Amino acid sequence: MERSPIRALDAVLDLLLPTVCVGCGSPNAQLCPPCRALLEDADPSLARPGHPPPGLPEIYAALPYGGAVRQALLAHKERGALRLAPPLGRALARAVHAAVPLASAPRRRDTPPLLLVPMPSTASATRARGHDPTVRLARAATAALRARGVPARVVPALRHARAVADQAGLDAAARRRNLAGALRVTRGSAVLRTGHVVVVDDLVTTGASLAEATRALSESGVDVLAAAVVAAA
Repeated sequence: MERSPIRALDAVLDLLLPTVCVGCGSPNAQLCPPCRALLEDADPSLARPGHPPPGLPEIYAALPYGGAVRQALLAHKERGALRLAPPLGRALARAVHAAVPLASAPRRRDTPPLLLVPMPSTASATRARGHDPTVRLARAATAALRARGVPARVVPALRHARAVADQAGLDAAARRRNLAGALRVTRGSAVLRTGHVVVVDDLVTTGASLAEATRALSESGVDVLAAAVVAAA
């Protein structure tokens, strides 16, 4: 199989800048072949939190959150390992494919586009990280979907309407209270009415974030078809 330019560049960088695999710690590659295969050969499944919040759409997760998957997501999100975006994005694309069966149907001229709405990071988190990890993953997923002939695009329509606390350490009820009314649609609502909308994120735990995103979109007249994530805790 011919190697893509991005994967070829990864291989060159691994030779020039020896490192260890973020997933398993093996030497000489930021993401070793077995860990890369774990992401890219994901078998998505329906994910449902134990006590789902009201309004939560169906969620499809590419993989369980743990081990190499957890390490890869953390490295991309918190440590700026941006070369992990393509394999993580391809895993997300598989989850989107599972969430929207029509993505597998033969493309026609009138096929509505698949519109991926990423969960937004706060402005302070984006500044601290130097990028918005979920938007980056959504773009990588869109590229993978387009390579399969699926008309897809990213619509970063959501923004935070107010400050929220760090979700880490909060239980399900506290997360719902923390996020209630926190998001709003700032642009793209007209575009979102022209296609099939899927909310995407890197991880689902309690579902509070995805439920809040769905609420904000629904109140703007946008129907959310489903949600898709790389991993489910």
